[in-house]
Amino acid sequence: MDKRPMEICIVSDLHLGTFGCQAKELLNYLKSIKPKTLILNGDIIDIWQFNKRYFPKTHMAVIKQIFSMASKDTKVIYITGNHDEALRKYADFEMGNIQLTDKIVFEINGEKNWVFHGDVFDRTTKGSAKLLAKLGGYGYDLLILINSLLNWSLKIMGKEKMSLSKSVKNGVKKAVSWINNFEQTAAELAIENNYQYVICGHIHQPQHRVVTTDKGSVTYLNSGDWIENLTSLEYFDNAWRLYQYDPKQFEETNKKSKIIQLQEELSVITQEVAFQVSM
Repeated sequence: MDKRPMEICIVSDLHLGTFGCQAKELLNYLKSIKPKTLILNGDIIDIWQFNKRYFPKTHMAVIKQIFSMASKDTKVIYITGNHDEALRKYADFEMGNIQLTDKIVFEINGEKNWVFHGDVFDRTTKGSAKLLAKLGGYGYDLLILINSLLNWSLKIMGKEKMSLSKSVKNGVKKAVSWINNFEQTAAELAIENNYQYVICGHIHQPQHRVVTTDKGSVTYLNSGDWIENLTSLEYFDNAWRLYQYDPKQFEETNKKSKIIQLQEELSVITQEVAFQVSM
């Protein structure tokens, strides 16, 4: 497969080190693109739920691929999020083509782009609420585990996958309202600061829309996640585009690793069930 060239690629909320991370699909995607700049917009390695008992080879392969891209003239900008906030004390660190920071502003074709993870708007990532959020993360991981078992069964039966967590989230009015408030707050701040684009992650909701207020308008973008949506943002031909992973594009690659992957999935699911039950 020929690599697709692009100016910028933004991915966020990979949550490497958790059961929900779709590392194989992410690795396929990263190997298929050739961006001049790769922006990792937070929650890349999930330090909140990091467990040395669970860090599969595919997760390590993603990290190796990112370093490989950096060694081949791709500028890699790692923006910290709340799940990898331990790295914030090293903000503004640079080594070769790799830069660590909390946020960036850059201009392209005369338009200002403001990129940050987005947890600054989320009260559940601060104070005592942070502990509840971490505990909720384990519950989310358990839901993802159940979902993986279900989808494994559906795959054997030749049926389409389904997302339990997305169904729950989309059905809860409070969650929908919180997402809308998040997007509106980000957009209003961007308009006040004369940015043309505001780009976030954090809420795992891919988006590309124009927000208009009485003070102006801005394009709000969200790169989604690599747990459920498998999305990214790509900039090429003078425009931002929202990309969603299509497994059909990688069928040949998947055929070669299918048997090995099924064996690994069974092993990982068995280990994770034992781990969750023992908690």
